[in-house]
Amino acid sequence: MDEDIFLSIIIPAYNEERRIKSTLKRISNYLTSNGYRYEIIVVDDGSTDDTFSLVKRMKGEIKGLRIIKNMKNKGKGFSVKRGFLSARGRYMLFSDADLSTPIEEIEKLISWFNKGYDIAIGSRALKESHIQIHQPWYRELAGRIFNLFVQAMAVPGIKDTQCGFKCFSQKAALEICKRQRIERFSFDVEMLYIAKKLGYKIKEVPVRWFNNPQSKVSLLKDGLKMFFDLIRIRLMH
Repeated sequence: MDEDIFLSIIIPAYNEERRIKSTLKRISNYLTSNGYRYEIIVVDDGSTDDTFSLVKRMKGEIKGLRIIKNMKNKGKGFSVKRGFLSARGRYMLFSDADLSTPIEEIEKLISWFNKGYDIAIGSRALKESHIQIHQPWYRELAGRIFNLFVQAMAVPGIKDTQCGFKCFSQKAALEICKRQRIERFSFDVEMLYIAKKLGYKIKEVPVRWFNNPQSKVSLLKDGLKMFFDLIRIRLMH
């Protein structure tokens, strides 16, 4: 591992040609202006649009940018895992391509590593969280119901496992990824479940968050899969 890299940013991307360019520029500009030693790894999850070639063309203008391609769509969990396993940073953050949680919120997460924590996760569910654009009421309700099952079956004490903004120490990320098997949207729960079993300290941190109405999560189809994934997580681990 390259200790010269302080922070690795992993971005799973599926058909993100419309916003990936602005996302990468915003991340790069912020990290550069704040003196971070960083790399950005985009994992193209079998996109059918121009995502891969667009990111590839940007490698010349954005320092530390790398692109990995899944030959077919494998899922967000698979892509995050692949990004982590190829990353070299002391800390590893995965972020959604739409920056629903702005990159500036990384400061809130990084500060907890100096206080003995191994993992810091963004949360929309804490009293201090600032939801600047809400999801439709039925999605928020579904999220709360899902979290009740998560608390009962997997990771009690964590109020929001699904916010796409989580940072891990290098050691924690690699140890968890060795054991991670869920490839799609429930992977967050599995990662945190494994982390707790391994004894890693997790800090849930309130962040700013903006809903993106173009969510790729199907409330019915993916929601049912995620419920059954909770049972799989308990059986597998």
